[in-house]
Amino acid sequence: MGMFKDNHGALRKLRLLAFGAKSDVDTFREKIEDSYSCVFLPNHVDNMVCDYGGVQCDVLVPEIYSSKRVLLYIHGGSFVGGSRDSWRSFCASLANVSSCRVVVPEFRLPPIHKYPAALEDVIRVYKALYADLRSEFALEDEDESFDSEIIIAADGSGASIASGMLLSLDNVFHAGIKELLLFSPWLDVSPSSRAVNAKPFVDDVLGPNSVKRSVDVYATEEETQSPLVSIMKADDEMLKRFPNVYIQMGGKEALLADAEEFSQRLKSLNKECILDVWNGMPYMFQMADEFLPESHLAIERVGHHYTARKSDE
Repeated sequence: MGMFKDNHGALRKLRLLAFGAKSDVDTFREKIEDSYSCVFLPNHVDNMVCDYGGVQCDVLVPEIYSSKRVLLYIHGGSFVGGSRDSWRSFCASLANVSSCRVVVPEFRLPPIHKYPAALEDVIRVYKALYADLRSEFALEDEDESFDSEIIIAADGSGASIASGMLLSLDNVFHAGIKELLLFSPWLDVSPSSRAVNAKPFVDDVLGPNSVKRSVDVYATEEETQSPLVSIMKADDEMLKRFPNVYIQMGGKEALLADAEEFSQRLKSLNKECILDVWNGMPYMFQMADEFLPESHLAIERVGHHYTARKSDE
């Protein structure tokens, strides 16, 4: 792509996403905002602020988009950080390559708002978005087929919230969901997590203590055992309600083992699960696009995955 690769610069930026032992919540949030917020959105993507279910949301609209495809994005940030501002550029790029509108909620964060506040917020957003789309297509009868394609997407700790939302929704609300898209997902944040307890814990961005610190601020130890927080704790009947899943992550992530196990479980239930691993790449490498050519290529691959399909599949 003709750009200079800077692994050290990428790691410096990506490590700001890990809630380290030396960070307090306010400083951690400030560093994310300072590093990831942007003034101008890429690719001529427009941004509107809308209210869905009482939650403020960005609605990122690319120049060309499918009216039937909408992506609801639940940002990461180690549970305690991140915002619409700091994820706006990344989600705008995702909107552009996927040719769809992307909705990014400003859900509540701990320590003031612990679990299940964020989960409750995104459930309200989804239900309001679902109702809005049905209205957009003039569907009044609940039994009418829902010819729309809602993609639920998340990264890192946001994957815990997104998965919990899918388990919490009644069957009627699952009608429009076509896929779950996850970047570097946190799938098991319980004390028994195989990935977090790996010895040695090898990850250039995350550390085992940073994951544990994040979770301790978000939920109690007992709550982390719930499938609504750690989706790996879900039984097969719960996972049968999941849509198709696309997971993209780096090959140098400590959490890759959990993703591989999760993928195999879904496949054993005859669910489609694509595990797209980029060798040599760190946790959330897609958000270091000014340093890594692979960041652009990875997002383009995700976009092609959606635009290559007919929206009424």
